[in-house]
Amino acid sequence: MLSADRAELAKMTAASQAERTVLEEEFNWLLKEEVHAVLKQLQDILKEASRRFSVPSTGLEGQLKQENFILGSSTMDQVKGVLTLQGEALTQTIQDARNHVNQALQLLSSRDESYHFKTGAEVNKLMDAVMLQLTRARNRLTTPASMTLSELASSGLMKMFTPPMPGDVIVNFYINLSKLCLTVYQLHVLQPNTTKNFKSAGSSVLHNPGTMFEYNNTKFEVSHVHKVECVVPWLNDTLVFFTISLQLCQQLKDKISVFSSFWN
Repeated sequence: MLSADRAELAKMTAASQAERTVLEEEFNWLLKEEVHAVLKQLQDILKEASRRFSVPSTGLEGQLKQENFILGSSTMDQVKGVLTLQGEALTQTIQDARNHVNQALQLLSSRDESYHFKTGAEVNKLMDAVMLQLTRARNRLTTPASMTLSELASSGLMKMFTPPMPGDVIVNFYINLSKLCLTVYQLHVLQPNTTKNFKSAGSSVLHNPGTMFEYNNTKFEVSHVHKVECVVPWLNDTLVFFTISLQLCQQLKDKISVFSSFWN
């Protein structure tokens, strides 16, 4: 009876060893082949995303190529217009997002096909670094910056319009997901005898009517707010590229964790 138990145990040990050998071979193949296939796929996707952010090239006549966007709202018609974007007027948001994409590409290109990953932890470290840059890039497009009205009044946004905006108007222009958004604030000056309850407002993406602030030693109140927007197809494409890339990174990490759980 004892010898039979030993024989059964020997069979189980042999089977376990055979399974381990197969898993080691699969894991080595993953590190050598599949990881590089995923890195190549990520680079192709992110190069396409980076190309979407490219500054328009100069035409034959020295004029920058322009993109025209029709701004409007489905709920009101007080504010309408055509926004013309030129390469030199690209917003900091788009530049920041592109910088993060390029940093992710640099991380990926630092491990070419000749590089041999030795551990799953090494792959995970690279994926985490790439995902951090992609998340930051996506957040720049999905989370508009909060600003005070005083900051808006003194920002470069007020200098980008031709002809210049009148003195009783402040604008904010920002990106939210795949949309260009333009908010117009109509102001009136608060007279000295009406500033008893004056309270300057803090930072926000959108300020409501009644908001008060001070600029150049003059106190103002927002009387009306108008918001218009339009969809930019290539921004939507870029967000899709970010989502696909993050999914690829996570899927590779999940495969690594399956093997890691077995070894543990």
